[in-house]
Amino acid sequence: MSKLGVNIDHVATLRNARGENHPNILKFADIAIRSGADSITVHLREDRRHIKDLDLKRLCKKRIKINLEMACNNKMLAIALRNMPSYVCIVPEKRKEITTEGGLDLKKNFNNLKKVISKLNKSKIRTSLFIDPSKQNIEISKKIGAKCVELHTGKISILIKKGAKFSYELKKLKDASKLASECGIEVHAGHGLDYKTTKILKKILYIKEFNIGHFIIGESLESGMSSIIKKFKKIVR
Repeated sequence: MSKLGVNIDHVATLRNARGENHPNILKFADIAIRSGADSITVHLREDRRHIKDLDLKRLCKKRIKINLEMACNNKMLAIALRNMPSYVCIVPEKRKEITTEGGLDLKKNFNNLKKVISKLNKSKIRTSLFIDPSKQNIEISKKIGAKCVELHTGKISILIKKGAKFSYELKKLKDASKLASECGIEVHAGHGLDYKTTKILKKILYIKEFNIGHFIIGESLESGMSSIIKKFKKIVR
């Protein structure tokens, strides 16, 4: 059975819109874990647009699995080693992007990635690289020393939502997952996933973990709104 990681970045986005502490990040992390999530994912971005340093510090003190998404640089490495999350996933980061736009350029950043991954491995933090699905990326990931890879599922998710053909992207994910598994690398998948895309990708048995955030937060708002309005109607009657 595959595991589920829940990204709560956009709970922080909503909180930050008012500059207060509602909704509460820690409370939502607890709700996710009680509901069956296996881990909590947060992306501490350079511009701190959603998750803040204090959020990470408080989350890492809780007895839950925290997966820190971070850029590959010395500042973020120091933060990771200071807070000691259970997992770290290295992701590409551009200040102007709305969300992560693709996988890491492993060839270009090989030396830096290898250095950072080595230090995280030595600290017993499970390491992962966020990559586009390809044979070359899997082979380089092995050389870098990552324990896991998270395959970028953005392209196939867009195609499925549009009702377009997605067999080519699915084959790339299948082939990359198989090769990674043969190389002793654990396979994860994430980005743009919803119910339909996850059901399709769940058939790739090499994928051991799905990381989902935006869709879960959006669906939670829709599913929970009715009960909250009913509570307020009882109050204002």
